[in-house]
Amino acid sequence: MQISKPINSYRPYWARRFGTAPVLPMSRAEMDVLGWDSCDIILVTGDAYIDHPSFGMALVGRLLEAQGFRVGIISQPEWMSADPFKVLGRPNLYFGITAGNMDSMVNRYTADRKIRSDDAYTPDAAAGKRPDRAVLVYSQRCREAYPDVPLVIGSIEASLRRIAHYDYWSDKVRRSVLVDSKADILLYGNAERALVELTHRLARGEKVSEINDIRGTAFLRKKIPEGWSEVDSTNLDRPGKVDAPVDPYAMSPAMEKTGTSCAATAANAAEAETGSNVIQIVRKPKADRARQVVRLPSYEEVSSDPVLYAHASRVLHLEANPGNARALVQRHADREVWLNPPPIPLTTKEMDYVYDLPYARKPHPAYGGARIPAWEMIRFSVNIMRGCFGGCTFCSITEHEGRIIQSRSEASILHEIEEIRDKVDGFTGIISDLGGPTANMYRMACKSESIEKACRKLSCVYPGICENLNTDHSALIQLYRKARNIKGVKKILVGSGLRYDLAVTSPEYVKELVQHHVGGYLKIAPEHSEENVLSKMMKPGMGAYDRFKEMFERFSKEAGKEQYLIPYFIAAHPGTTDEDMLNLALWLKKNDFKLDQVQNFTPTPMAMATAMYHSGKNPLRKVTADSEEVPIPKAGGVRRLHKAFIRYHDPNNWPMLREALKKMGREDLIGNGKKHLVPAWQPLAVKPASASVYAKKPLDRINSGSGRTRSTKAVSKKANRPIHQK
Repeated sequence: MQISKPINSYRPYWARRFGTAPVLPMSRAEMDVLGWDSCDIILVTGDAYIDHPSFGMALVGRLLEAQGFRVGIISQPEWMSADPFKVLGRPNLYFGITAGNMDSMVNRYTADRKIRSDDAYTPDAAAGKRPDRAVLVYSQRCREAYPDVPLVIGSIEASLRRIAHYDYWSDKVRRSVLVDSKADILLYGNAERALVELTHRLARGEKVSEINDIRGTAFLRKKIPEGWSEVDSTNLDRPGKVDAPVDPYAMSPAMEKTGTSCAATAANAAEAETGSNVIQIVRKPKADRARQVVRLPSYEEVSSDPVLYAHASRVLHLEANPGNARALVQRHADREVWLNPPPIPLTTKEMDYVYDLPYARKPHPAYGGARIPAWEMIRFSVNIMRGCFGGCTFCSITEHEGRIIQSRSEASILHEIEEIRDKVDGFTGIISDLGGPTANMYRMACKSESIEKACRKLSCVYPGICENLNTDHSALIQLYRKARNIKGVKKILVGSGLRYDLAVTSPEYVKELVQHHVGGYLKIAPEHSEENVLSKMMKPGMGAYDRFKEMFERFSKEAGKEQYLIPYFIAAHPGTTDEDMLNLALWLKKNDFKLDQVQNFTPTPMAMATAMYHSGKNPLRKVTADSEEVPIPKAGGVRRLHKAFIRYHDPNNWPMLREALKKMGREDLIGNGKKHLVPAWQPLAVKPASASVYAKKPLDRINSGSGRTRSTKAVSKKANRPIHQK
């Protein structure tokens, strides 16, 4: 991996003499108390300001403060005029603009495009405190307030919209957020490294328009600079050998330990572009990749041709490894959106530096005693790592944080637990989560640095676990043991999602987890039961789930504990048919699961599944006009049907399900016996769902659509009690 300047090695800016603020200021009165006449950087965010490393504005603000800069926060401003954006005065260096921890559209709208009634990142969960497409709106207002101040945009909203992208809420392909926001530069992914370098260079007097060599940044150009060779992406994407699809139910011991190798052979690992039985790209040997730029189809092309859109999405994901990724360029009218290669991941020492900063670990005092649900959820949790090499097509974690795991040191994590014990009000001795994007990827990495640099796989664990992946859980086991032995700590829970296909490779880890770190219920995500759907998700098969379930129950019994697994699923994912959802419903019934509050698949910008949803093509393989067609559930009626199959137990859904089963020729599943899915009778007190899902389309042409549930309540007949999952 390319060596980059450590973020904690820069000479501090002169304003460091002002010291550390108790909390970053949100008013001129607070600035006066600190002795500031101005802010060097002003961060604008769509979230309430909570001074905790789980909240982006706090992490970025404290990082810049540690570099010596004076940082102010404008939180959830009124956006109908520019006046609220002048509250802290003119920043000396730039406005840093973010929608917050969540995409503003996902935050404000349900999978059915209905406005949500609350916002977890707002005091008292009040809705309507941020605009749609917040990055665009905030950028406009900052430009109105101070036209000459540079605009730096970031956050997951900007990161996932860095090129032309399908927008589910308007059902069209939109331009890069750089073009529409008129920002000067965009920072994507984990942006600490780019942010620190950019800020110091601006402080030295460089113009933002001339800073175009920082990794993890995107900006606009008029033309390709001299000295660069251009590669047309449509010539680049040539398929290699494609093996038969793997049966996800066949979770053999060999699959658990090995998968398709990341490198063609050890001898040519540095030059290998192959690495999966799903994705293979051939490139010219000895090419100077550092001076190559891959040209994606233009905005005008991808907005009018879904096949080219899917192709562009595929190429973007293949150019995502910091070890071998090239710059990308995409024309928007007469301008070029230029993306530098992804940032170099932070080292463990740098991660510790970021998380050990002097956070107040509480909301800004301006909120008084207001309840902020997002804060309540994470106030007693600890983030131990970043990134995910799972590559699930419906998830944006990999696109934003990358596939390379960035882990904190054991000492830093244990110190944070002690900080929570000593400083956070209301601590009762229970750490609610010791995890991250995935609970059990801590310190996992490729066994070979040269293979990691050359690898172009979209996942390290699909269709099987790569033979080059280190799946050792011993560091995590040791961390768990030390954490729960800290004085004053009664219980350490693991609330993050668990990658169970990794966990089954380490029975010792499963035993440690089940017997000490489960609070009665453990959430895992099979997502579906059917092979053709799982292959579009890049998820493991039910064989891995069955093995983990067996271990979970055995180790729970050994410990004398009554504990339950809570699986959750996605309805209406691309590739899903009515028959697939029926089979999932039968699986749920067979295993005595009743799920509530199920949400359909939501196409989020840049996800591979979103490219499937928009194009009807499978970007996991070469995309052409004649390539694999993917059935896409889109029509509202079938969206409701797919959701109803998961909630087969709800009497409101029975009329819809009975009608569907008759159309599908499965009337044998209607009746009052144990073998039936839905009864033939209807409770009088229950208002049945109306609207026929088959009114306008023949059975074989029906489609539907939308995302995974993040808040699922289930009831197990065996447990005979409610089970809550967040």
